[in-house]
Amino acid sequence: MMKEFFNFSVLLIDDEPSWLRGLSVAIERSVGVTQIRTCSDSRKAMAMLARQPTDLVLLDITMPHITGDELLPQIVASYPDLPVIVLTGINQVALSVRCMKLGAFDYFVKSVEQDQLLAAIRRAFKMLQLQEENRQLNRLFQNQPLKNPAVFAEIVTTDPQLLHLCHYLEAVAPGPHPVLICGESGTGKELFARAVHRLRQPAAPWVALNVAGLDDTIFSDTLFGHLRGAFTGAERNRPGMVETARGGTLFLDEIGDLSLASQIKLLRLLQEGEYLPLGADTPRQADIRVVVATNSRLEAAVEAGQFRRDLYYRLAAHRLELPPLRKRKGDIPLLLNHLLEREAQNLGRTKPTYPPELPNLLTTYAFPGNVRELAAMVADAMATHTHGTLSMRAFRAAISQGAPRNLAEDPEQKLIFGATLPSLAEAGKLLEAEAMKRAAGNQTIAASLLGISRPALNKRLKKSSVTIEQDTKP
Repeated sequence: MMKEFFNFSVLLIDDEPSWLRGLSVAIERSVGVTQIRTCSDSRKAMAMLARQPTDLVLLDITMPHITGDELLPQIVASYPDLPVIVLTGINQVALSVRCMKLGAFDYFVKSVEQDQLLAAIRRAFKMLQLQEENRQLNRLFQNQPLKNPAVFAEIVTTDPQLLHLCHYLEAVAPGPHPVLICGESGTGKELFARAVHRLRQPAAPWVALNVAGLDDTIFSDTLFGHLRGAFTGAERNRPGMVETARGGTLFLDEIGDLSLASQIKLLRLLQEGEYLPLGADTPRQADIRVVVATNSRLEAAVEAGQFRRDLYYRLAAHRLELPPLRKRKGDIPLLLNHLLEREAQNLGRTKPTYPPELPNLLTTYAFPGNVRELAAMVADAMATHTHGTLSMRAFRAAISQGAPRNLAEDPEQKLIFGATLPSLAEAGKLLEAEAMKRAAGNQTIAASLLGISRPALNKRLKKSSVTIEQDTKP
C-alpha cells in the first residue's frame, strides 16, 4: 500500500526556534504531516537522522557551528535517497546553484510565499510515493507472463532484465506520469517508447521529436506552435507538436541535450499541464503522455548543473535502464535470426543459412553500437550474399574494424592477472585458454581473437596440452 502524506517523517534543521515552530504548524495543517521533528543545533542533526528514519529534511543554510552547505554533503553521502530542501534568508543565485550541485532536492528563500515551499514538500512526497510504487511493482511481476505479448513483438529477447522491463511497462503505461528511457545508442529505446504508446492508446496520435541541437526558439515553436502575426513571416497559425499529439503520446528523444532555457518550458508543461504558443496571451491545456529517452547519464548532468534537478525528478517518475547488447549476449542468436529474416524480406530473398560458428564469433565482440551495429553487419552481409551459406567475411571485417574501440569499451572482457605476474610462457597459455573459452571451443574464432592463424593456434594448443574441442572449419 502506498504511504500517505501523514505517515511521512520530516526533520527541520534551523537555529531559529520561532521559525521551526511556525513551519511545523504550517506543514501539519497544510500537508497533513504529523511526524515532524526539529533540530536547532546543527551539530546534532546527523545523530537525529541516525536514530530515526526520516523521509524529508528541510535545512537552513545560515547556522552557527555547522552551516547548512557544510551539512548538506554529509546528509547526501549518508542518505543518498533522502530529499533535502534547502532554506536561506539570503537570495543568492550562486549559493542555490552550489546547493543543487551538492544534491539538494530544491532551494527556497525564506522570504518567498510559504505556499511555494509547501508545494515543494508535496512534490517531494509524491516523488517518494512513486519510488515506492515502482519498488512494489518490481516485486509483483517476477516470473509472470506478459499480458500483451503482441505489443512487444519487435523486442526480440529472452533476457530476464529486458523481460522485467516489459512487465514494468505493462504496469505503468496506463498512468499519466512521464516515462524516462535510458540506454546506450542502439539499445532499442524508441521500441520501448512505442510500446508505452501501444499499451496506453494505440489509436491515438504518436508524435516524436529529437531535441538534440534545437535552440530554445526552435524548440518552443516546434513544441508549442505559434499564432498568426506572432513574428515576421508568421502568416498563419501553426499548431505545435503538443497540439498534434493531443490525446496521445509525445516522444522526446535525446532529452539530455535539451538547453536549460527549454528545460524550464518543458518543466512547466509537465508540472502545470499547460503551454503557451508564441503570440498567445492565454495558456492552453495539454492532453498528452510524455515519454523521453536519452543515451547520456542525466544524474551526472544534474550534478554538473547542466540539467535541472526538478525536471529530472518529473521525468523519472517511471525510469527504464536498457542493458547494452554486451550484457545480454544470450540474445545474439535470436537477434541474428530475426535480423536475417527481416533483411531477406526487405531484399525479396529467402533467408539464408549461416555457419554454426557465426553466433559464437558474434558473442566474442562487445558491440559498442549495440543492436543497431549488429543490424548493420547483417545488412552488409546480406547485400553481398548471392547463394549458399551466408559468408562470415563481412562479420569478421566489421569486428576487426571495431576491435580497438571494442576493447576500450568492454573492460569486463580484459584478462586480469593476480598480484604476481605470470611468465611469458604462462601468459601465453592463459591467453590461449581464454580465447578458446570465449570462442566456445572454436579454434578458427579463437585464432582470430589472438591474431594468429588457425594452424598456429592448433600447434600451440597441442604443445601446451590445452583441451581441443571438435571444430568445424568454415
